[in-house]
Amino acid sequence: MTRRRFLTTATKLSGLAAVAGMPGLIGRVRAEDKAFAPRPGIWHTYELTTRIDILFPDGVTRVWLPVPAVSSDYQQVGDNRWTGNATTAKVITDPKYSTGMLYVEFAKEQKDPQVELISRFRTQDRAVDWSKKTPGREDAAALAFWTQPTELMPTDGIVRDTARDITKGASGDLDKTRAVYDWIVANAYREPKVRGCGVGDVRTMLETKNFGGKCADINALFVALLRSSGVPGRDIYGIRVAPSAFGYKALGANSPNVTRAQHCRAEVYLRDYGWVAMDPADVAKVAREETSESLKIDHPTVKPVRARLFGSWEGNWIGYNMAHDVALPSGTVKSKLGFLMYPQAETDAGRLDSLDPDNFRYTITAREIPA
Repeated sequence: MTRRRFLTTATKLSGLAAVAGMPGLIGRVRAEDKAFAPRPGIWHTYELTTRIDILFPDGVTRVWLPVPAVSSDYQQVGDNRWTGNATTAKVITDPKYSTGMLYVEFAKEQKDPQVELISRFRTQDRAVDWSKKTPGREDAAALAFWTQPTELMPTDGIVRDTARDITKGASGDLDKTRAVYDWIVANAYREPKVRGCGVGDVRTMLETKNFGGKCADINALFVALLRSSGVPGRDIYGIRVAPSAFGYKALGANSPNVTRAQHCRAEVYLRDYGWVAMDPADVAKVAREETSESLKIDHPTVKPVRARLFGSWEGNWIGYNMAHDVALPSGTVKSKLGFLMYPQAETDAGRLDSLDPDNFRYTITAREIPA
């Protein structure tokens, strides 16, 4: 078999150190430090490698891999390069959300479809200084976009009614955000039995009053309630790439293998502060998974996380995109994805299940590149 090799480079990231052969992750955990106080200022460079092996090819095989496409003051996107035996490989950008994905297509004759994607990027902690008002610069049209409903995050009916009850008496966007955050932390909980990161079906959660889920459920509920209240909000879908520097095992990738470390975060636009980091889902994760017993939200282990994840998060994570209702370009299966956070693939037999390793095998590893 003749093996074809693909190599491409996206926008270069200045200052990245190209150090090859460094095994594993650079340890940053201080086990004794439970203060949990993320502070921006120190950048870390990472390399994320995703390898796909299609176990049961059937006709033409197509693969879509999310690539980091969010450039902001907390992360800088570097280059992407890939190898494999595909007939086509190219980065595609979705125009609505500027979502980046590597699209790979294999000929029907290819018996062992393989592709490996390596993405490089830099991240730092993120935290708002509540003592200093620094108004954002988004225009009205851009902000209106982030108050629109999606298929799984409606803003009418029971969602709007619930948001109205939660924010009753709140006088501004910060007060409304605090009210919704506190309600989510008090009512939502992490349910380990949920597959992957959950679905994010907000209406069903409210109608059934079942607030158990994972990050894609809990943070979607948070964002939908804010949008219903007129406060711009969005989910950011990504993956953890390093341990927590504050010793929280629930808040980090604790192995170079991050295949199951996907995590979505949220952010809210506040008039006096711009876009602000939020993550009520990780409060629920610490309460449920930090120790062998479920903890109350006022437990000393949970309290600092609860306080700081309203306005900050740790830079041990990379955001891929902010997309909803994703139609995979060039795909034959027309059903949309609620979000793009996992590798996707299809053969002529249909779309593969990203959470079924027996039929769709992939491995994602991360390593920190020393400065």
